Amino acid sequence: MANLRDIRNRITSVNNTQQITKAMKMVAAAKLRKAQDRMTQTRPYANTLSSVIGRLIQGQELTHPLLRETNESKRSLVIVVGSDRGLCGGFNNNLFKVVELFIENNFEQGKETDGLSLITIGKKASAYFGKRLYSVDAKHPGFFDNLEYELSSTLINEVMEDFIDKEIDEVYLAYNEFKSVIAQNRKVEKILPLKAEDLVVADTDNSVHSDYIYEPDQKAIIDELLPKHIKMQLWKAVLESNASEQGARMTAMDSATENAKDLERSLRLKYNQARQSAITTEISEIVSGAQALSDS
Repeated sequence: MANLRDIRNRITSVNNTQQITKAMKMVAAAKLRKAQDRMTQTRPYANTLSSVIGRLIQGQELTHPLLRETNESKRSLVIVVGSDRGLCGGFNNNLFKVVELFIENNFEQGKETDGLSLITIGKKASAYFGKRLYSVDAKHPGFFDNLEYELSSTLINEVMEDFIDKEIDEVYLAYNEFKSVIAQNRKVEKILPLKAEDLVVADTDNSVHSDYIYEPDQKAIIDELLPKHIKMQLWKAVLESNASEQGARMTAMDSATENAKDLERSLRLKYNQARQSAITTEISEIVSGAQALSDS
């Protein structure tokens, strides 16, 4: 049986760990509230913008670079939104497994497919896919250290330019969608080229077939809204991922705190048993010595 000093040291270590995980849970909870506020403020705008564009382009014969379709995609790009920090349970690994399964099922040669490349957001995504010999065009570690719309806007502008220049033919976005504090939806969505049927159409009646009066004109409105929609898709995904990360970390730290409490209780029981055993042994030795002296 372990000696009392070793057990005491381990109890102290577990108690210190418990204090750390409890503090991290509180920090994650505070960050989650802020992340949820930003996310819930962005969702209605992004969804309404998607609905408006869906009504504008549905049933219309429009020519726009972002609506370009090809019979055979020669080069595909996957944008993976991970996190910069760990200690958030299976938040990253679960998403990365979904991305790898998606690549395996949709590309004949998997990650070795010619023309398949990735853009990774967050240190964890950059490290994971960088070690697995994927073709990573760009890495963005530290993306969430100062999360601003301009960062995602600059990134997606470069992607749209490559799409317009026909350097890539399709773009997918992989991220964790916030469902609740303890659950996330892992999604892989196609964001380019745009298709009317893929957009959210709020009205299901004949209003989508109505004639609209455009000011200044339909082309000018489409030219303005389509790039903004793509930017909002990435920004919304980043905010969803950020809120999901904080929720996952808060849940993971809560579980770690509870596990530390259980382990501490187990160690204290073990310590008391060892202490009682030592006391019993010591009393037995004293009694035996006294008995020996009396017999002599």
